[in-house]
Amino acid sequence: MPPPYVKTVREELLYEYAKLISRSAMKKINYKFVSDRFKSLRNGEITMSGTIREWQKEQELPKECVFCGSKENLQTDHLIPRSRGGGDSADNMVLSCPKCNDSRGDKGIFVWLGLKEKDNLHRLVAGKYLKQLFDLHAEKGTMDIHKDNIGNLCKECKNKFICIHWGKEKELTCFCLESIF
Repeated sequence: MPPPYVKTVREELLYEYAKLISRSAMKKINYKFVSDRFKSLRNGEITMSGTIREWQKEQELPKECVFCGSKENLQTDHLIPRSRGGGDSADNMVLSCPKCNDSRGDKGIFVWLGLKEKDNLHRLVAGKYLKQLFDLHAEKGTMDIHKDNIGNLCKECKNKFICIHWGKEKELTCFCLESIF
């Protein structure tokens, strides 16, 4: 769960991205480093990687399922499912095996993976996904919803079941990031 200084949807997005930076730099999540990177992101001292850089790095990845590593019968998977408004842009697509693609269905990645596994998602894939979520929240005007008012997102959220399952109802979590699609 995010620390107390993460107070808005925007900050939750930046916090999740700061964890990616830590995993990339240190091969693990170092929360002191995460806090430092979060503050630098929030203050505009650093920014999320550009989509061109991410695309170039993605081309270096082995041709395998980004979720399980299978090399068999790969297909295109949409990070934000098309059935929930996701587009056909390269920024929204990854390679997935049929088993993972079918298992995930139209769920958000965080909902599908759950709190214990979401931080194991490949760094490039997670980065693309967070950027998609960032753009969606900016478009919907939900970036600055404060954790004290998170119930405003809950009203329209399609993921209420997962918050109940994890005991996180009306709390600002990564699941809130997926609440708008």
